[in-house]
Amino acid sequence: MQILLLNTYIIHNEIFQVRVTAMSLNPLANPKGVKLLCELCQKPAYLQCTSCRVTYYCSEEHQKVDWVGIHEKICSLLLPLRTPIPLVSSEEERKHRQQQLLQRQKQMIDMTRTEGSKLLFEGAHEAAVPAALQALRFSIAVYGLASVELVPAYLVLGEASIGLGRLSQAEEYLSQARWTVLKTPDCDAAIKSKMYRICGLLQAAKGNFGEALKNYANDIYHAALVSGPKHVKTSGGYFHMANVFFRKGQTETAHNIYSEVVNIWNQMLKNVVKMEDSQPESALATFVDKPAAETEILDEAQEAEAIQMLHAIYDLQQNNANYGAANMVMLLHTLALLHTHLLGYLKAQEFVQDALSCAQESELGIDLSDVENLKNFIATKA
Repeated sequence: MQILLLNTYIIHNEIFQVRVTAMSLNPLANPKGVKLLCELCQKPAYLQCTSCRVTYYCSEEHQKVDWVGIHEKICSLLLPLRTPIPLVSSEEERKHRQQQLLQRQKQMIDMTRTEGSKLLFEGAHEAAVPAALQALRFSIAVYGLASVELVPAYLVLGEASIGLGRLSQAEEYLSQARWTVLKTPDCDAAIKSKMYRICGLLQAAKGNFGEALKNYANDIYHAALVSGPKHVKTSGGYFHMANVFFRKGQTETAHNIYSEVVNIWNQMLKNVVKMEDSQPESALATFVDKPAAETEILDEAQEAEAIQMLHAIYDLQQNNANYGAANMVMLLHTLALLHTHLLGYLKAQEFVQDALSCAQESELGIDLSDVENLKNFIATKA
């Protein structure tokens, strides 16, 4: 099972020396003795990217998919990565260039992994595939074929396949991921968490809800080992578990878990909004308690995850009286924070007003000072 690797997307290190890409087309005749392969499907390539000149495609369709998925962001970065290191006069200079190449490759792995995950949260499953393939290629180049560092790319490919309805292909990617994790005794718990989450998605897509819940429980357990049970990195497991309970008709359990997801994001977003605001400390003294110095900054994938999860919960619960007025106020407040941080003050203003109205109409005896302070803060920005 060493390389169950990519039915339609088989990978080899030597391909790195002969690639290129762009939106404009450049038909080419393959030079003698050089086999040019499509960036996405590994079939013979006949089109070249006219910008980077190191990526090739079998068709305009595959070039466009790659461009939308990742190539637009990395086109200018590929040439030095796919050009052999020239012979230089000293061993010291060669080592320096090799270290530079390794550093750039690792940066590319981080960039493409994040972009693939972000596209998945946005529902762009097809576009996520090229980003994941790039992450896989660079991971192979840096770490080798058997490394656990390849697992995150397999998982993005697996989740993309689930989203595209290609469950058998998803199973292949996940089998490769599981095999790699099993043979790595010291595998990081964060990787195990993500693996169990995607396995849960696959089982839920097959309708195997009991197996899905077991996988989500393992996801939450391993995420909590790394970040704690009340962290946004753990919230995804809760969210998907709630989805399964909702589909099973256990709505009260689902509502309780959705509320936990909202509470986790509420605290994180309050800290993020506070930390990133440029106003003097005194101007926001009552907005929220000063966050700890170690407060994390969300990356693009986590931001996309927050948008996807919180809006999904809102769409599900906005007309549901059983969700509870206090839960709805918390959800609306959290959405207001999310929009304040990412999506615009005007919509944030609507959500914060809805939160106050919901509390007043339901005559809730809860502390609304955080909501009032956010309303005043947004008013200075909108």
